[in-house]
Amino acid sequence: MQQTQAHSPGRDRDPFIDVIRALCVLAVISQHWLMPVLAYENGHLSTGNALASPGWWIVTWLTQVMPMVFFAGGAANFFSFRPTKSTRVWLRSRIARLLVPVVPLAAVWLLLPHVLIGAGVPEQPVLLAGRIAGQLLWFLAVYVLVVALTPVMYRWYRRYGWRVVGVLAVCALVVDVLRFEAGPAIGFVNALFVWLAVHQIGFHYADGGLRVRSGRPSAGLAAVGFGLTAAAVFFGPYPASMIGMPGAPVSNMSPPTALMLSLAVGQLGLWLTLKPVITRLAGRPSAAAVLRWCGTRFMTLYLWHMPALVMTAGIAIVGLGFSTPTPGSPMWFAVAPLWIGVSGIFLMCFTGVFGRFEFRRRSGTASEMGPGRIALAAVLSAGGLLGLAAQGFVFPGNPLAPVLWVALVLTGLLVVRERTVPEAVAGQGARIVPVQLGVRHEDAGDGNVRGEDSRTGSAGDEDVRTGNVRDGDVRAEDSRTGNVRAEDVPVLARHGSG
Repeated sequence: MQQTQAHSPGRDRDPFIDVIRALCVLAVISQHWLMPVLAYENGHLSTGNALASPGWWIVTWLTQVMPMVFFAGGAANFFSFRPTKSTRVWLRSRIARLLVPVVPLAAVWLLLPHVLIGAGVPEQPVLLAGRIAGQLLWFLAVYVLVVALTPVMYRWYRRYGWRVVGVLAVCALVVDVLRFEAGPAIGFVNALFVWLAVHQIGFHYADGGLRVRSGRPSAGLAAVGFGLTAAAVFFGPYPASMIGMPGAPVSNMSPPTALMLSLAVGQLGLWLTLKPVITRLAGRPSAAAVLRWCGTRFMTLYLWHMPALVMTAGIAIVGLGFSTPTPGSPMWFAVAPLWIGVSGIFLMCFTGVFGRFEFRRRSGTASEMGPGRIALAAVLSAGGLLGLAAQGFVFPGNPLAPVLWVALVLTGLLVVRERTVPEAVAGQGARIVPVQLGVRHEDAGDGNVRGEDSRTGSAGDEDVRTGNVRDGDVRAEDSRTGNVRAEDVPVLARHGSG
């Protein structure tokens, strides 16, 4: 039986990408919750890494899922950007949507460390918690820049195809050579070269460029990718672990090395091999409901899973004096489900409170904005996020530094924030307003009409619709026509005219 291992361009949505994103977020959360080896004594919280245990590095070849996160992001951005009528409107909306969930995180963590220290909590654990809460913002900083470059990368994809991936891979290898020979600082350039290359592979998948007719080619792809990774580890200068380890002279992730590209190929081949099973499972109503729920809260889950860990560790380690059992011991495996369960409860509470910032409806419509302002917003917000990732939300040597980093992020958000609907339009109530979906010439031939962000599922996934209106939710991407999106007009298809 033949099977198609690529997205079909005319389909309503690609559940395969939804599943990748959901399972990758779950893998990130689980790994971060199980990695810490913690002990508290005399006001000092010591930390270790369970994956530093002998032989555990092999686990990271599967659990280091950032390559797949950027791959899925590339596919989602391709689906969303392809039908758009205005690049500037797309960029403005996309960047704003990424930055909004950071606001409640910053509001809480700029104040919480000082409140805890003032209440008598030992300073060292609090400072560590404030640093951990901001540490993972590096991903958002890089992703904002990748999104800002998406229009350029899309044009290059259309013109040069796979050559773009090849050039980026060569650049990443050159940077690695300079990094090992001259110094580690140059390695941070690969944060763009590596992740842009993986993001570009997502374009090819979304456009049907990874189409195979059986599981053997994808299994072969996995073998090639993991084989190249193994060769680079055993015969080259790269460490075996795909995450940074305490005391290791080189990290494959911070900053990323070119090894992440071969790992991406191996993981992608594995995912494509499992695609028929994944898509069948994703088609079940219960699985689809979970994917929809996760899809509107991906960023919230990512941003708040470390604060959830901080809560669990604060109660169990600092408060009750518990210490992490030896990783791999029977006690460690016995305690792990309870540790994850408690952290999961805290995460669900945080998601219930702060998730509304991510999935709430916008009351305004994005409008045109100059490319200079969009670029300024991306650079400012990325710089602020990188500062928070490096220093955290509390920095004893310079207490104003976190405030400055947050101010940069907020400035970037304010630059691209969506404006409210004009009163003259809002006052029209529930009358039918002409809505014009973005139609591309290549889609007009087969009758498929595609609108940007025309579904209510995965936030940041504003992929594609084929002219089907679901739940009366119709959106027009381009505000230049004066049309109003359905998020500004209450359920027109059901209520009719006023």
